[in-house]
Amino acid sequence: MSQFRSSPVRAAVLLCFSVLLPVGAMAQTQAPVAQSVTRDYRIGAGPLGLALSQFATQANVRLSFPGTLVQGMQSSGLNGNYSVADGFAALLSGSGLRAVPAGANEYTLSAVPSNAVTQLEAVTVTGAYTGGLMPAFAGGQVASGASVGMLGERSIMDTPFSVTAYTSALMQQQQAQSVADVVSNDASVQNTNPRTSRFDQFSIRGFPVLNSDIAFNGLYSVLPTYALAVESLERVEVLKGPNALLNGMAPSGGVGGAINVVPKRAEDTPTRQVTASYGTHNVAGGHVDLGQRFGDKGELGIRVNGAYKGGDTGVGSQHTTRGLMTLGLDYRGERTRWSADLGHQDRKVDAPQERVGVAAGVPVPDAKRVDRGYAPDWTYANSRDTYIALRAEHDITDHTMVYGAFGARDGDYKFLRMNVTARDAAGNFSASPTYFLRDESVHTGEIGARTRFATGAVSHAVSLSATQFQKTFGNLSYDFDPVRSNLYTPLPTSAPSLAGLDTNIPKSAESRLTSVALADTLSVWDERLQLTVGARSQRVVTEQYDETGSRTSRYDKRKVTPAIALLGKPTQNVSVYANYIEGLSEGPTAPLTAVNANEVFAPIKSEQVEAGVKVDYGDIGATFSAFQIRRPSGLTDPVTGVYAVDGMQRNRGLELNVFGEPVNNVRLLAGVMYLDGRLTKTGNATTEGNVAPGTPRYSMNVGVEWDTPFAPGLTVSARALRTTSQYLDARNTQEIPAWTRVDLGARYAWRAGNTPVTLRATVENVFNKAYWASASSNGLTIGAPRTVLLSATVDF
Repeated sequence: MSQFRSSPVRAAVLLCFSVLLPVGAMAQTQAPVAQSVTRDYRIGAGPLGLALSQFATQANVRLSFPGTLVQGMQSSGLNGNYSVADGFAALLSGSGLRAVPAGANEYTLSAVPSNAVTQLEAVTVTGAYTGGLMPAFAGGQVASGASVGMLGERSIMDTPFSVTAYTSALMQQQQAQSVADVVSNDASVQNTNPRTSRFDQFSIRGFPVLNSDIAFNGLYSVLPTYALAVESLERVEVLKGPNALLNGMAPSGGVGGAINVVPKRAEDTPTRQVTASYGTHNVAGGHVDLGQRFGDKGELGIRVNGAYKGGDTGVGSQHTTRGLMTLGLDYRGERTRWSADLGHQDRKVDAPQERVGVAAGVPVPDAKRVDRGYAPDWTYANSRDTYIALRAEHDITDHTMVYGAFGARDGDYKFLRMNVTARDAAGNFSASPTYFLRDESVHTGEIGARTRFATGAVSHAVSLSATQFQKTFGNLSYDFDPVRSNLYTPLPTSAPSLAGLDTNIPKSAESRLTSVALADTLSVWDERLQLTVGARSQRVVTEQYDETGSRTSRYDKRKVTPAIALLGKPTQNVSVYANYIEGLSEGPTAPLTAVNANEVFAPIKSEQVEAGVKVDYGDIGATFSAFQIRRPSGLTDPVTGVYAVDGMQRNRGLELNVFGEPVNNVRLLAGVMYLDGRLTKTGNATTEGNVAPGTPRYSMNVGVEWDTPFAPGLTVSARALRTTSQYLDARNTQEIPAWTRVDLGARYAWRAGNTPVTLRATVENVFNKAYWASASSNGLTIGAPRTVLLSATVDF
């Protein structure tokens, strides 16, 4: 038991679940129907969301969209004979929205393309905040915009940074199980930990980003630390590159990019959905998704998600279980909006796969020969997280909004693990088992304001943000005598005895991050030329404690990180942009072997310069960017023995992403990244100018979906992922080969009586390739074997 645990978080969450889970009977969801059918509709005037819901019900089609997307919009109703397409067009006329197919007989709402011939005069929104998510882009796999930190929600075309937002529709169709599965759609993001390991970790543009740095509606470290399930998520947003101005310093100091997730909210159309799933070997589970709005105008919403999955994975003796329960409440008034999210996730993995280290001078093991069951059956990783997040917004005027947010989390983690390092060409390794216990307590918050005004011909959008983050944790570990085994032919080993060990976890460290940021986006020529300037002042305080509770060290440093970005729109469909922005990481402490041992350095600044082009042709969109990121690193001078932050990793790259529905019933999601990562200023001739570890020259992803004309309701999909070779070590003597993975899938939607049903089947790594998926200073990540995923979803 921890000496510092903050149990009120868990108690509050469990109390809310017990009170609110029984709430609400849900209405019948819509069913699919042939698009050529016309029928008579009699829908009265009223809120647009209600009219759309009634139309979808009568038309027997399924329509999903964030309710806040149509907040405040009215409809004159619909009377007469219409096809599905014509009915949607009539209801949405003049709204700036359109209904877009998101699968077989499924629809979502999307912004009307700027170049559409029939586009009506644009509707101007004068409020400071629209209160909702950006609509899905054509095809429904990605959104037309995302949260850009303190700048708020912005469309892709108005964002001078590289950002992609993946939708819940994509997650469900691909049967994603964690955020790691979702971001694998992005060529600029690598998963750097095995899929069946203790935790997820990523690399964005060649720099590490931890799962614990994933933000929840902008709040860091509120979500589970080691891996995050996706059943309760509406969006997964990936912002590439350093982003200290936009989001503040990440707790773990990642600079390659940021991942933000957005929870599901109750929609105007009630949700009552049940999914049963089954995976390779014997992993079975289920997911229940319930949502309902209440009130005359649907002001109050409740969304509940519960999921469980467990069984044998077929990877050695591995067995896994995962349970998830979330509750989302939200209120949307005329000028006030608030939300509350509560969640609990419990995850257990027996025999988790670890990354494989390779000793210096030893050749990289042959992935084709590695027995995936190299982790002993007595190792395990158990994690439990409980969290709460609150947010409120109020429009003081039509042009000024203030907001506040608070989040808290308690986490308990218990691991019995081994760090595996190959010692010779035969794959032998010797590793000391470690019994590791950890407790975490996080409290974080943000207050801010956004306002719009004009000075002459120049429009201003000013954002002010102040954040505070505190994380307290305790670690307790016991190391045991080494055990010997082999990657190719694992040997029987015995579990160490844990009897009599003290499990009282002492406080180990506390970190506090506080910041204040101000930014202004200046626009002229009807916002066709935009300049964003801003800066954030960040303070970093870290304190370390020994086993007796006495403080052994204290780190207290400040840094200011500026940013500037320019965006222009030469045409309605094209945006060009450039930015300079910085990232921030906690400064290192000189090692005991250095002359200046224990010297504490200021937070490290990483710098990015980026330029790019974005195009939006309604049905198809693309982004292209060129970037350079420079991140300093510490090293000890071999002559003077002085440790200093003089080293540098410089990553230069090109990115191209294409998405949308280029032709009817065909959806495309593809990308490619060229990356040149180099080590500079290393002070060592054997590493100077070398390729940085874990930076492949090319990575490419291509995914296609097709709604077949010969079998209405049947959709087939294919995806290919390709990554070129990577170095494991800074000397560039250990290298993993390039790899290609192919995934295939299909789903079939039909109506069983009055009940819509969707069956899905996915085969990942169809050819069962054995490969090293990534390399980094932490070791090699083995790719997952062929995995079959099956599921059936019923909408009641």
